[in-house]
Amino acid sequence: MDGRVPVLLDGGVRRGTDVVKALALGARAVAIGRPVVWGLSVAGADGVAHVLALLRAELANALTLCGLGSAGQVPRDLVVTDGPAAAP
Repeated sequence: MDGRVPVLLDGGVRRGTDVVKALALGARAVAIGRPVVWGLSVAGADGVAHVLALLRAELANALTLCGLGSAGQVPRDLVVTDGPAAAP
């Protein structure tokens, strides 16, 4: 990695589009702890499986809408990081 530190996003990931944005901004991986805990608290192991299935489907849909075949194809220029569109 040429002396670079891998970025892992932990927090704020609720949807598949969040995963795509994190990857576009340079994250190597994302953690999805809170949604998994929500699924576990509602329906146990079945709830966790359901949350993961939803997130997987949302990620696949987001990638398709971006014209991408896999998460490994997410380009860095997919999101605007400066300029008027980035202003709060």
